[in-house]
Amino acid sequence: MARGWIWATAEDLARNRRRVLSLYREILRSLNSPDLPLNLAARLAKKAEARAIFLVASEERSLHNIEDLIDTAEHALSSLRRGQIPK
Repeated sequence: MARGWIWATAEDLARNRRRVLSLYREILRSLNSPDLPLNLAARLAKKAEARAIFLVASEERSLHNIEDLIDTAEHALSSLRRGQIPK
């Protein structure tokens, strides 16, 4: 993310697209883990929450905010892999 100074350029957004989609898919898959103490309704609610977060975040154009969102998604994914529900 070095092209734009403050706002993301089309190149910046294209460069992060694969990474963001990968995080999105991995988070949704991780929510299906039997290690998580969730029933079906809670799993569906968490998936809907993750979709909503990614949908709102897709409108973000600030480089710093995009980096923070990616870091947050990676942290949430690591928590899910440990069998913990991120807060």
